[in-house]
Amino acid sequence: MYPLIIKILIAHILGDFVLQSNKMVDDINSKKLKSKYLYIHTFIHFALIIILTGFKKEVVISAILLSFAHLIIDIFTKLYLSNKISSILNLIIDQSLHFISISLFIYYYYPYTIDFDIIFSQKNQILFLSIICLTFVTSIIIKKIVELFNYSINSSGLKDAGKYIGMLERLFVFLFVVTNFWEGIGFLLAAKSIFRFGDLKDNNDVKLTEYILIGTLLSFGSAIVIAKMYLKLINIT
Repeated sequence: MYPLIIKILIAHILGDFVLQSNKMVDDINSKKLKSKYLYIHTFIHFALIIILTGFKKEVVISAILLSFAHLIIDIFTKLYLSNKISSILNLIIDQSLHFISISLFIYYYYPYTIDFDIIFSQKNQILFLSIICLTFVTSIIIKKIVELFNYSINSSGLKDAGKYIGMLERLFVFLFVVTNFWEGIGFLLAAKSIFRFGDLKDNNDVKLTEYILIGTLLSFGSAIVIAKMYLKLINIT
């Protein structure tokens, strides 16, 4: 089963991300169903599946059905949903639907069962809880703490960039602690300091320096605490 999964995933990744040029995407977006590239893109997927599975006769019909499903999904996401939702959400929906169609293709040849007991195991629930705490919960708590200092930053940067940067850095710290790669935290802290150095130097504001330092220590500290608690909990469950 796994060799077939790898082959189909390679075909999908090559077809969707490597062999689909910006010219093809722009033509599909402008000409919709009349775009020849919409159907060329579908044929590329079909050809890749046939080639990677070794030109086996028993795969031809399934490959046609999978390619047709790919076409229907692309019509739905690229032509119907494209102007109704954000591009990132569109991409998530598009790839999720493709994943489902590929899963059905694999199931036809290798019937499998999904063990929801493993998916929703206590350890995975603890991991999910940790991720939620690292991202949304900690963001709110840190925001409320730094608000106590009554200091506002006049930022001309991206909207909510600091929030998402904080989420990402805490996820990285969590990963480093869980994998016992503590050196990574030092590298992350050094990298953040380098990028922040220009802002602090140009502003020459002690309060800004202290504000950023407090936020950074709270962010890194909370991530380390959550990671250690995660490791403790999964070892006793």
